[in-house]
Amino acid sequence: MAVQSAPSVERARDAAARDSWAEAYVLLRAADSEAPGALAPADLDTLADAAWWTGHVDESVDARLRAHAGYEAGGDHRGAGCTAWWLFFEYRSLGRPGAASGWLHRARRHLENEPECPEQCFLAWTDAEEAQGNRDTDAALAAARRMCRIAQHSGDPDLIALGRQAHAAVLLADGRTDEGLALLDDAMCSVTAGELSGMFTGMLYCLALSRCMEAADFARAAEWTGAAMAWCSVPWSEHVTPPSGSVTPPSGDTPPPSGHTEPSPLAAAGAPSAAAPVDNPFRGLCRVHRVQVLDLLGAWPLATSEAERVCQEVWPDCLEAAAAAHYAAGEIERRRGRLDAAAASYAAAHELGIVPQPGLALLRLAQGKADAAMTGLRLALAERDDAPADLLGRSRLLAAQTEVALAIGDVDRAELAVEELETLAGLGPRTPGVTLLGAMADTARGALALAQDGDRDPDAALRPLRCALTAWREMRIPYETAQVRMLLAAAYRAAGDAEAARLELRAARTAFEQLGAVPDARRAAALLNERARALPDGLTPREAEVLRLVAAGGTNRDIARELVISEHTVARHLNNIYAKLSVTSRAAATAYACSHGLA
Repeated sequence: MAVQSAPSVERARDAAARDSWAEAYVLLRAADSEAPGALAPADLDTLADAAWWTGHVDESVDARLRAHAGYEAGGDHRGAGCTAWWLFFEYRSLGRPGAASGWLHRARRHLENEPECPEQCFLAWTDAEEAQGNRDTDAALAAARRMCRIAQHSGDPDLIALGRQAHAAVLLADGRTDEGLALLDDAMCSVTAGELSGMFTGMLYCLALSRCMEAADFARAAEWTGAAMAWCSVPWSEHVTPPSGSVTPPSGDTPPPSGHTEPSPLAAAGAPSAAAPVDNPFRGLCRVHRVQVLDLLGAWPLATSEAERVCQEVWPDCLEAAAAAHYAAGEIERRRGRLDAAAASYAAAHELGIVPQPGLALLRLAQGKADAAMTGLRLALAERDDAPADLLGRSRLLAAQTEVALAIGDVDRAELAVEELETLAGLGPRTPGVTLLGAMADTARGALALAQDGDRDPDAALRPLRCALTAWREMRIPYETAQVRMLLAAAYRAAGDAEAARLELRAARTAFEQLGAVPDARRAAALLNERARALPDGLTPREAEVLRLVAAGGTNRDIARELVISEHTVARHLNNIYAKLSVTSRAAATAYACSHGLA
């Protein structure tokens, strides 16, 4: 039997070299069944890889355990150390930290006393990650450089590219954005040129896309997301057999429904089942980044359908990707005005392991729960104080904090948030032209200027808002473009340019309608209708807005929240209104508003 299986093992090795993992899996599994114990440790490692690629995660771990035992029995410390590290990696992905820690310790025991060898790259990578977690940048840089040196000496393209990515990650986390992105570009040249094995190609796509989004480098994220999805769309289904118990996908990459009749609570929340049929394990991980890019580009229907596919494609050891997809879907539903659906998506994201902020805070603000919104943001900012490591994540929290603080009239808190946003924008990629962080900072600064003294010094708001509009438009990010147009309309009204205000409102309304952002479209339409009415007694448009809210029973604080201005500005408007209308009380002003159709 063992003799007969030798040719099949040779064919399996050839299949693995071609990334034909289903073929390798079938051949090696058959050989292993026919002659138990006959596979060499290296072939058991290949069986483990093939089982992983085809979705048989438990078999992958079992084969890797047997490979380790074989290497150890043969005194091959390099082989045993490398296999032990991959067991650490798999157990960590499966959420078993105790087992992961044990296998990492074994990997160190096997490799640390060996002469310098390629397998030590993995230990150096882990050392760099652990040092980053301990905020020891010097140790992280030393480990990353050691990894790169060993990889370069080995001449292995996979390890060289992975080492450059690890070095880039440390630099990005240290705020050295341009240096980090340059190294990442270098590593990704190997990826996009097809120079790496399938495993390392998938790993580097996922790692690089995460780094780009964290660094708020939208251009690279969009470019590499497209390349990653093209790579994932290779017809892997010709080579890969789905896990047992699942249904073979039809043509293309559309997964069929799961065959389970009674989903678990996680499955009900949108988590993938253990037998999720997918023909490339990296596809769901790459697709979640595609969802984030499509969301920014305003392709909301496609982003929503792609988010659903992420939840079908990712495996149980990648629940964070499913959580991110739920969060992205919640963001779209919130902006569409479907608040209950947004709340459900945020809850699913939370159940799968992420804090759904700032989306949840903005949802609470839309529900009139401003205090809950501010509390949620304050806690999220306290938990995520790793600004250089995740520039975009923290910037989004600060932008939302600015919005909520202005809504409740807390201008001082908004000022602090805007100042930090501007600092983070300076840490972002210093590439020619506009940047995502710069656009966010200019938008927040303009909104703050409007709230502080927009009517007295409209130029203070117009300058940053015009810069923000240019940036959002050049990046082709439509929702934020329309939001800035709404702020610009208010600034132009304050400057006395009613025509410019109408043009911005019309453009904003059109964009919101095209996106399906119903609440924002209604708000823009209401402001346009209000502007179209002739105003009596010399009232300005902003004074008419204040008068309408007074007539509705709003306090100065209520009006400040609604119009995103300070209470001091509201009081000044009221003094002007009283003088123009020759009234001395809110009751008299309300009566005037009702009699002149302004209520």
